[in-house]
Amino acid sequence: MPDIELLLEESQERMDKAISAMKHDFQAVRTGKASPALVEGLSVEYYGATVRLKDIASITAPEPRLLVIQPWDQNAVKEIEKAILASDIGISPVSDGRVIRLPIPELSEERRKDMVRLVHKRAEEARVEIRAVRRDSNEAAKKAQKASEITEDDLKTLLDDIQEFTDDYIEQVNKLMAAKESELMEI
Repeated sequence: MPDIELLLEESQERMDKAISAMKHDFQAVRTGKASPALVEGLSVEYYGATVRLKDIASITAPEPRLLVIQPWDQNAVKEIEKAILASDIGISPVSDGRVIRLPIPELSEERRKDMVRLVHKRAEEARVEIRAVRRDSNEAAKKAQKASEITEDDLKTLLDDIQEFTDDYIEQVNKLMAAKESELMEI
């Protein structure tokens, strides 16, 4: 007999992962404030290997509109600058040869709206992921009922629980999206 609790637990874990991934992606969406998450995932060519920026430098936000990148190896400064310029963050690095400063400019109204569209798109992707988990879980439950591993009453209860989880997670996505949207639109 399949463990009903295990099925529900796996569904919740997969939905949690969808939320976590969305939160992480939201951190990289630029608001008017400096956040290390904006650049920490950038790929940098470093001695012939591609590494993430956060693996070869410390990234701090000493002021609300400034990021400071301090490479552990001074030879990496030029490569980090290249990676920043090649990225789509739209910020020009200022370097003194040892430290790279990224002044975060104010976002224009048009850029803010673009960012909001990006947030809406990512939120919809998360909702689709959550619904896919619901579909997979419902199929597993129906298959178990067909194989007479659970009763019809258990199936009904299980489907209701899965739908309840789905609704809760979709609501979380909507709240996170609204919070990020208001953060983007605040001047």
